[in-house]
Amino acid sequence: MKRVLVTGASGFIGRHSLSYLAARGFEVHAVAHKGSVPECRNTVWHRGDVLDSAIIRELLAELAPTHLLHFAWYAEPGKYQQAEDNLRWCQAGIELVRAFAAAGGQRAVFAGTCFEYDFGYDYCSEALTPCMPSSRYGVSKLALAQLVTRFPPAGVSTAWGRIFHLYGPYEHPTRLVSSVILALLHGGRARCTQGNQLRDFMHVEDIASAFVALLDSDAAGIVNIGSGVPVTIGTLVSTIAEAIGMPERVDFGAMAAPPNDPLVLIPDVRRLRGEVGWTPRFSLDDGIAHTINWWRMRHAGADAET
Repeated sequence: MKRVLVTGASGFIGRHSLSYLAARGFEVHAVAHKGSVPECRNTVWHRGDVLDSAIIRELLAELAPTHLLHFAWYAEPGKYQQAEDNLRWCQAGIELVRAFAAAGGQRAVFAGTCFEYDFGYDYCSEALTPCMPSSRYGVSKLALAQLVTRFPPAGVSTAWGRIFHLYGPYEHPTRLVSSVILALLHGGRARCTQGNQLRDFMHVEDIASAFVALLDSDAAGIVNIGSGVPVTIGTLVSTIAEAIGMPERVDFGAMAAPPNDPLVLIPDVRRLRGEVGWTPRFSLDDGIAHTINWWRMRHAGADAET
């Protein structure tokens, strides 16, 4: 029996991974620190703080999972990039994989980030693109990536999925896609940059599915997680506005691009496609339509309660 423990399982990506894990035959155990947890069949929930190494060691010893999927990290929008808490999460990741190995674990996959790469390079290849993070978040993720992939505990196979850009249900409302959708659904205007930045945006369910496929594969080391279909920010925002029927309510150029924002930042996804054998389910149009519908239903539910 494949038994997996998922950290960050109530978060943006983690909650979407649970059904994919069950569909692949995993006995799914999920850990959440506080707050409500998503309803998901075939998932056993456990309360615990990943930053508390004693609790996590006890949980791992009790469950003896064969697999580990680690999403948990500090990710408050506007704060997480330079937060000192990133250092604590790096240390927690080290303790986590040690405890997993001690409990007899065999396969561990961790969620990384494109912020580990040197943004002076447009096209990010796992093997060729240098890493030169400019934030505590990127540095801490990279440090953990190097430790768990280059020096994994004996008997544990490890992989590190580097996430690029994502959107979808349960995204924080201040993030790009959600903020544009909400502004337009409320009859407001969407204020954006010029929109010429080229990115790889991926629906969160595809992100979750890709991580589960990576976990259930033999691929080791760094693996970029992306759709392989680059899109400009302008095209992304226009796709949202057209789907809602309010293209005239987008103000391009109303905001300056963030400092040091690269013009091009896209992943090489050949390892994900070839070695893992994974391809995305959602096109951009389908993913945006799905996300808009989710926000509409959530908005309608909130109105019904008032």
